[in-house]
Amino acid sequence: MAKNKAMTTERLDLLLVNPGGRGKIYQELGDELSAVEPPLWCRLIGGYVRDQGFKIEILDSEALNLPPAAIADKVATLNPRLVAMVVFGHQPSASTQQMMGAAEACRAIKAETEDIPIIMVGGHVSALPERTLDEEPVDFVCKGEGPVTVVQLLEAMSQEGEIDFEAIEGLVWMRDGKPVVNPSPPLIKDLDADLHGNVWELLPMDKYRAHNWQCFGDLESREPYASIYTSLGCPYKCAFCCVNAPFDVNRYRMRSPEAVVKEIDFLHDTYGIKTYKIIDEMFVLNERHVLDICNLLIERNYGLNIWAYARIDTVKPKMLDKLRDAGIRWLALGIESGSEHVRDGAEKAFSQEDITDIVRDIQKAGIKVIGNFIFGLPDDNQETMQQTLDLAIELNCEFVNLYSAMAYPGSPLYVDAVTKNLPLPDQWSGFSQHSFDCQPLPTDHLSAGEVLKFRDDAFHTYFSNPRYLDMVTQAFGWETRRHIEDMAKHRLKRKILDELDAAE
Repeated sequence: MAKNKAMTTERLDLLLVNPGGRGKIYQELGDELSAVEPPLWCRLIGGYVRDQGFKIEILDSEALNLPPAAIADKVATLNPRLVAMVVFGHQPSASTQQMMGAAEACRAIKAETEDIPIIMVGGHVSALPERTLDEEPVDFVCKGEGPVTVVQLLEAMSQEGEIDFEAIEGLVWMRDGKPVVNPSPPLIKDLDADLHGNVWELLPMDKYRAHNWQCFGDLESREPYASIYTSLGCPYKCAFCCVNAPFDVNRYRMRSPEAVVKEIDFLHDTYGIKTYKIIDEMFVLNERHVLDICNLLIERNYGLNIWAYARIDTVKPKMLDKLRDAGIRWLALGIESGSEHVRDGAEKAFSQEDITDIVRDIQKAGIKVIGNFIFGLPDDNQETMQQTLDLAIELNCEFVNLYSAMAYPGSPLYVDAVTKNLPLPDQWSGFSQHSFDCQPLPTDHLSAGEVLKFRDDAFHTYFSNPRYLDMVTQAFGWETRRHIEDMAKHRLKRKILDELDAAE
């Protein structure tokens, strides 16, 4: 898109808000254990909009830990022509769980400055655009990834006369009391030029921190921290995943390796950052892309600590030494289930032997493994969930994420749940894995409460396992072991489990 020739007035055109609500999402785990990441889509949309000649600011209320009233006060002070509430989160599921914080912030803004329009953007929003516009205290919603829609809306607001909302691609708006969903714009092709996200100076860079596990052995190195992306989208169709909701299609787009490493150069030289997350849902996918990035990073020898996502069937042993030399210290693997039958139902068709072999190959290369496991997939019962826990214990990964299956809006599981009229959480916070009102999907054999109880008990079983703790002590030292033992003392409060206990 060509830059807007007519620069706008000195008034701020756009305030991008990253919603907070960490307490409701993580309970007490949000105080110290969880990561606080720079908001990717605030950066990407902000950079794109600014390139068109508009004046922007970013308010990262999550990093600043601002309550809704403080967000509203900031909006009133800045007096932007448009507020964009960007509800993407740091991984696909985070979009839905952030809706509670986003809605509270929007209500507070409207109570203080009713005349400033709000557009809500995000993965959850794009999956449920009409419902979002109907239920949330906003003026507009975006169907799609957001940058083009926001620019077209700002351009329309800059013109005299009545706004032709129908001409704004991806806009969801009210006409005669009913939501209208405009066709989404084509996906942006040139990520390097158009979705560079180079607006770091607008973020509170001293507020970001890595996950605790990424810095096992040196917990003081969690800050400074940044997250970057090298690709958008995913070509796979896992039943539980909603990553492609904003893109409408399973489209996979890549930045150039040179642009990725140039961004790391900037962050390293400007902020001294050596600890990174690669946000891509599937970083270890395109071998040439990955190896080109690795070669450029190896040349620099920054001594980085990077973690990234991968699939069991995309990690090739011949790549591992190169990944390690480039600074990849952790790979998060979507193992999901210990039951081959259950994995097949979730579109994860690989064998137990494949899983064990690739985990051991990664560890032999000096890269740590985060195993991601899900309890409560549609075919799960007590036996298959136990198989999943047994596999996790056998693999003894340096860290694990143990999830309950959720029907995230935008995922095939959500469509299936709605079709079958399965019970879903009453509030969006109930989609958070760690919230008080967390409510997983029931399976064909188990209630939501039985799934969640198994998951929570499995967490404590894994992290108190002597074999795991001995491995951690050997790999990271006694301080990290004591840190994990303290972490495992946190028993999350759960509404659904309280109700289960009361019923018994």
